[in-house]
Amino acid sequence: MTGIFRPRQLAAIVAAALPLLLAACSGQYPNSTFTQLTDFNRDANGLWNTMMFWATIVFVFVEVLLVYVMFKFRRRPGGPEPVQTHGNTKLELTWTVLPAVILVFIAVPTVKSIWRFQSGAPANALQVDVIGHQWWWEFRYPEQNIVTANELYLPIGRPVNFTLRSADVIHSFWIPQLAGKRDLMRNRTNTLWFTPDSVTPQAFNGSCNEFCGASHANMRFRAYTVSQADFDSWAAGQAANAIFPVAPPAAAPAGATATTVAATTQDTVAAAAPTAGYAFPLSELPPHVLPKTPIPAGLTIADDVLAAGDAQRGFQQYSRSSCIGCHKIRGNPSSLGVIGPDLTHLGSRHTLAAGLFPNDARHLALWIKNARKMKPLASTSMPTLGMGEIDPILKTTVTAGLGGLTDQQISDIVAYLMTLK
Repeated sequence: MTGIFRPRQLAAIVAAALPLLLAACSGQYPNSTFTQLTDFNRDANGLWNTMMFWATIVFVFVEVLLVYVMFKFRRRPGGPEPVQTHGNTKLELTWTVLPAVILVFIAVPTVKSIWRFQSGAPANALQVDVIGHQWWWEFRYPEQNIVTANELYLPIGRPVNFTLRSADVIHSFWIPQLAGKRDLMRNRTNTLWFTPDSVTPQAFNGSCNEFCGASHANMRFRAYTVSQADFDSWAAGQAANAIFPVAPPAAAPAGATATTVAATTQDTVAAAAPTAGYAFPLSELPPHVLPKTPIPAGLTIADDVLAAGDAQRGFQQYSRSSCIGCHKIRGNPSSLGVIGPDLTHLGSRHTLAAGLFPNDARHLALWIKNARKMKPLASTSMPTLGMGEIDPILKTTVTAGLGGLTDQQISDIVAYLMTLK
């Protein structure tokens, strides 16, 4: 070795290789496909292990044979001219038959797995329709009458059958730790099914894995595996209409005490308020699913303005703004749009902008103010609405005549949307 590398060069190579070796052995792979959490991934891992087993045997055999030949028949000073050969029938048959036999051991389980997962999901499977948009995900649960966006809830132990299609270009649906990727196309419907049967309540990253335009890398989503009871609770909450504002309290009878008035008000509010279903606990989200996208420089909203947001004013402002042309809120008769994500229970989601940002008041306000700046490179249908903001695509300044909103109006709309649990 020292004849090839000088000691200083050898030390530099070792110093560079050692961190790579240690990193490869760290064992922290939050988006790995090598899991045993679903029947799909178990089959995929079994095929991978079978392929690697035979590939390793072939590699070792070939390399040993190659090294043997290199030393056995290397040129020696004064040695005779090697014997020239032109074909060897036995050898050629051997290197043809042996790979064919090995391929049988790989092909048979591969075909069995393909047949299993392409022959249709079990009869009791949960149906989820997935629609890919540039650049966000729409999830529909037809049996539960649910439409949501960018967050997917799956019950543990029950097969899930996905029908996959695209609203525009080719996308690819993938939750690495649960199942393999599958393409979404505009002119056909693909399917994918798996059973999350060996997993506890957890959160996983999902993404698009087919280049679909400038903001392809920003097309993400979250998948949550939950118990059947929690899924049923979530589904019940999501299926309910958004109710706002809460009905005013009934008039108290004459001579009622303050305690009676308070009790009457509380009962009225409780009867009118929607039942919030289960939501995966924010405190239990693992670090690798928490959004870490920084807020673009120069895009701000004052804390006191954000804190002064009024949900009642926001409801009125939203219901007469351009928002209603793109978004639907079941329970708000003015909001019937279908271009953008369904916002009926936006307040129950942990992320926004296809998983780029946490779903809190500040990020939601900045998203409304200048979505195209928050999600760079995206020719998103979401217009820039903040008064005085420059639209990064149109290169125009937003004014009141163009539907612009002041920071206070945006804060009011945010206060309203965050009540939609």
